[in-house]
Amino acid sequence: MAKGGKYYVVWVGVEPGVYDSWEEAQEQVANYPGAKYKSFRYQDEAIAAYRNQSDENLDILVSLAEREKPRIVDYSAFPEIDLTAMAVDASCLGNPGRMEYQGVDVATGEKIFRIGPFDDATNNIGEYLALVHALALTHKQGIARTIYSDSRTAMAWVRNRRANTTLAPTARNAKVIELIRRADLWLQTHTWNNRIIKWETEIWGEIPADFGRK
Repeated sequence: MAKGGKYYVVWVGVEPGVYDSWEEAQEQVANYPGAKYKSFRYQDEAIAAYRNQSDENLDILVSLAEREKPRIVDYSAFPEIDLTAMAVDASCLGNPGRMEYQGVDVATGEKIFRIGPFDDATNNIGEYLALVHALALTHKQGIARTIYSDSRTAMAWVRNRRANTTLAPTARNAKVIELIRRADLWLQTHTWNNRIIKWETEIWGEIPADFGRK
């Protein structure tokens, strides 16, 4: 049976896709010139509407409606971990391949955002976009939340305010190339006070945002 609730399709906005909360959808359309969006009662209706209305990026379903049960880990043995923080990670099947990225609450394991999948991308790009997404989100919220990443490469790109990637543009990764351009621009035009900390996988275990596909 189709899942009921409230689902929002964003055809034209910051991140086109299907969302299961108005708060997330609103972030994509607020103050966006020519934004196009609509609410639906059922998830399958929303997905069908999004796909029928958009020939490009058919797989950009950023809905959290299918979210799995949050994975809660007891980090009490590691008091150095900031439990108020967000953790980000990416997954890429192939290099280049199909990539997606997400951010989760360290303490609760609850997903804060999940974006993708995108074709013809790389894991480093996903890690970078996840970090910039987290920075932009917390900046918009007015909080300097600590962000954990297990990617030294992505952290270096953020410090340098640009993605040092050699990914070749293709017909299938135009959206990713555009996201990289926007991420670079955001870093170059904003400041932030967030601590970006390397997640010590060998000591603490897998980062909370891990996709579990290793």
